[in-house]
Amino acid sequence: MQDRQSIRFLLGSESRELTDVLPTTTVLEYLRTVERMTGTKEGCAEGDCGACTVVVAEDVNGKLRYKACNSCIMFVPFLHGKQLITVEHLKDRNDELHPVQQAMVDQHGSQCGFCTPGFVMSLFGMYHNGCDTSRVAIDDALAGNLCRCTGYAPIVRAARQALDGHLPDQFDHREKQTLRSLSELNAAPSVHLNLSQQSYHAPATVKELKQILKEKPASRIVAGATDVGLWVTKERRHLDCVISVSDIQELQSISIEKGLIRIGAAATIAEAMDTLSSYYPSLDELFRRYGSVQVRNQATIGGNVANGSPIGDSLPVLVALDAKLIISSASGSRTLPAEDYFIDYGKQDLKPGEFLERIDLPLPVEGQQFRVYKLSKRFHQDISAVCGAFSLTLDDGIIQAVRISFGGMAATPRRAFNCEEALVGSPLTDDAIVKGRQALQRDFAPITDFRGTSDYRTRVAGNLLERLFDELSGREQIIVWEADYA
Repeated sequence: MQDRQSIRFLLGSESRELTDVLPTTTVLEYLRTVERMTGTKEGCAEGDCGACTVVVAEDVNGKLRYKACNSCIMFVPFLHGKQLITVEHLKDRNDELHPVQQAMVDQHGSQCGFCTPGFVMSLFGMYHNGCDTSRVAIDDALAGNLCRCTGYAPIVRAARQALDGHLPDQFDHREKQTLRSLSELNAAPSVHLNLSQQSYHAPATVKELKQILKEKPASRIVAGATDVGLWVTKERRHLDCVISVSDIQELQSISIEKGLIRIGAAATIAEAMDTLSSYYPSLDELFRRYGSVQVRNQATIGGNVANGSPIGDSLPVLVALDAKLIISSASGSRTLPAEDYFIDYGKQDLKPGEFLERIDLPLPVEGQQFRVYKLSKRFHQDISAVCGAFSLTLDDGIIQAVRISFGGMAATPRRAFNCEEALVGSPLTDDAIVKGRQALQRDFAPITDFRGTSDYRTRVAGNLLERLFDELSGREQIIVWEADYA
C-alpha cells in the first residue's frame, strides 16, 4: 500500500492540496480558520440547523452531481476528488448575484442574516437538482435549514422565483472544465494519511478495505459520518484511525437480483430511497422525514445499521422485512438476519476486522402488505419516540404471516413476537386489535425519557397497530393536507 499524504479538491474553481490536515477536521472549521471564508456559519455543530450548508459537486457518470451537505459534521478528507462550493463562490465574474441570491433579495428572505448563507446554498442545490415548486416539496428540501426571523414564507417565495426562472448558470457553463479538473485531482483515488496524531485511509476497493482492517482491526469505519461527526464536534473524541468507505464503488451499488433489493452499505439514504420506496411505498414518508436533505446526502443505510441505535429509523423496517446483512472481513463473509445483529444497547454482532458490506431485502410477494409509521414531536428533522414497521401476508382478509418490529420500545430494535403470534390466523377485526394490544404489553417494557413516557410509548404502539388495521380494512380515509402560506 503506497501512502499519498495529500487531499486534493477544488475550492470553487481553485485547486487545493492539503498534506497536514487532521483527518477529523471538519469542513466548516477548515473554511473559517484556514481559508478565512466566513460566509459559512456554525449554528449547532451537529447537522441540525443548516447554517453551515455547503454544496459538494462530484463526477457521476460524466456529469456533475450537486449535493447540499452539513459542513459542521463533514470531515475534510471527504472532499478528495470533489468540488467544494460555498456562498462566496456564487457571484459570477461580472459580480452579479446568482439567481438564488437575487431571489432572496427580491423576496426579502433575509432578516438577521445568520442563517441566510445556509438557505442560499440549499437553494443552490435545489437549483441544480431540480425541485417541484409545491409548498410540500420546498418544505422538504429546506427542512434542514432553520430561521428564527422570517417565518419562512419569504424564503419559500424566493425558492419558487429561482426555480421557476431556472437558466444555466456559471457552474453549468464551466461543467466540462470542472470535470477535467476533478479527473486530474482524482487520478489516484485511494488516500492514506499517516500523521503523528491520527491516520486516515480511504480505500478504493473492498479488497483494499479488507487488507487495511486486517492490519488495523480497531479502526473506526465511516461513510457519511453524520453520527461520528458529533463524536468529534460535541464529545471531542479523538479517533486514532479513521477509514472512509464512501468512495468504494462496490459498496455504493443498488441492484435488483434474484428476488432481492441489494443495497451497498455505503449507498446514501438519498441514493437508496427512490428504489426502496418504489417497492415499498410506505417508506416514502419515512425517508422524507429521515433527517434533512443535507443528512440524507451524507448518511447511509449501512451506517444506520452499523451504529445500532434503538431509534434508528431504518432498523425496524429491515427487521420487519426480514433483511439479511452481509458482513465481511479478510477471512471471508457471513450472512446474518438483521434482527440477530442487534445484541443489546450499544452492542452489535460485528467483530474486530469485520465490516457491513451489503443489505439484502426481499422483494414484496403477492398478498404482502407493508406499513411503517414514525411518531416524533416534529414532522421533519426529529428522532422517533416510536417507529413501528409491519409486514403482513393476507389471504381473503385473514393474516397468514406477520412480522412486526419497533424502534424506541426497547434497548434494540425488536420484534413483537407475542403480538405476531396473537394475530396469525385472525381477520382484520376489532377483536384482533384488542388481542394484539394486549400482546404488545407482554412484548415491551419501554423506558421513560424526554421523547415520551413508558405509558405513552405503549399506547402509541397499540395505536399504530390499530391504524394499520384501519388502513388495510379500508375503515380509515387518509387525508393529506398541504399548507400553502406563500
